[in-house]
Amino acid sequence: MEASKTHRAGFVTLAGRTNVGKSTLLNRLVGQKVAIVSPRPQTTRRRIVGIVNEPDAQILLVDTPGFHEPRSRLNQRMVETARRSLSESEVVLVVIEAGSQLLEGDRALLDEVARSGHPLVIALNKIDKMPREHLIAVVAELGQTLPSAEIVPISALKRENLPELMRVIKPLLPESPPLMPQDEYTDQTERMIAAEVVREKIFLAMRQEIPFSTAVEVEQFAEVPERELTRISAAIIVERDSHKGMMIGARGQQLKLIGTKARLELERILGRHIFLELNVRVEKGWIDDPRRLKELGF
Repeated sequence: MEASKTHRAGFVTLAGRTNVGKSTLLNRLVGQKVAIVSPRPQTTRRRIVGIVNEPDAQILLVDTPGFHEPRSRLNQRMVETARRSLSESEVVLVVIEAGSQLLEGDRALLDEVARSGHPLVIALNKIDKMPREHLIAVVAELGQTLPSAEIVPISALKRENLPELMRVIKPLLPESPPLMPQDEYTDQTERMIAAEVVREKIFLAMRQEIPFSTAVEVEQFAEVPERELTRISAAIIVERDSHKGMMIGARGQQLKLIGTKARLELERILGRHIFLELNVRVEKGWIDDPRRLKELGF
C-alpha cells in the first residue's frame, strides 16, 4: 500500500479522573453529542464509543468513567469498566485538567496507564482557564514523569488545539481498514441515547446526592412511522422515598421540567418528534445489588 494511501484504524481509550472533561472532548472530536455532560463528577457510567471518520483514519474514541475511590458496587463497576477499556485499546489518551502542578490522583493514574504498555498521549485540558506561563512548568513535569508520552495542551470546551491532538494520535494507530461503518458516529443504540439524555437532565436539575443514586431504564421505545414520531417511556429509579418526592417536585413541576428538556434534546439528536413519558420508582439498595446492576447494563 502506498504511503499516501495508508489508512489507519483503532481504539483510543480516554482515561482520566472524574470531571476533567473527557466527555466534552469526545463530543468535540466526533462533532456530535455522543456522551452526556454535566458539571458534576461521575456523570459517565458506561463505556461509550464515538467514531471519527477521516480520509486516512477511523478513530474509535472510547469514553470511560472517571477514576475515583468507589463507595458502592455501582462505583466499583464503573472503575472496573475504565480499567478494562485500557487493556482493550491501541492507544491511551489521558485527559488531565491543567493546573499549576500535577495532583496525586493524576500521578497515580499516569503510573497505572504507563504499565499498560500502550502508546500514550496526554491531553492537558482546560488551558483556557490557566495563565499560559504556567503551561511550560506543567508540560515539563509531565515530560519528566512520562518521557515517552506525547503531550498536547488543549481546551476541549473552546476547541483549541484539537486538530493537533488528532494529528498526534493518528500515526500511533495500526494500519487497518475501517473497523465500523463509516456513516456511523457512535456504537450506542437510540434506546441507550434516550436513557442517557434523561439522566443528563436529572444531573443538571437536581442537587445534593440525588443524581448519583439515580438510574434511568427505558421501558418502551416504539416507532410511529406514519407520524414521524417515537414514543418513549422511561422509569427514573431512585433509592429513597424522599428522593422520589424531590424528583417529582411540587405539583409535578420538577419531573415535567426534566421531561421537557430531555424531549427537546432527543428531538434534536434523533431528528423526529418524541413523545416522552417519565415515571419515578423507588428501588432501595439498587446501587449495591449485583443482579439489578446487571439488568441496568452495569
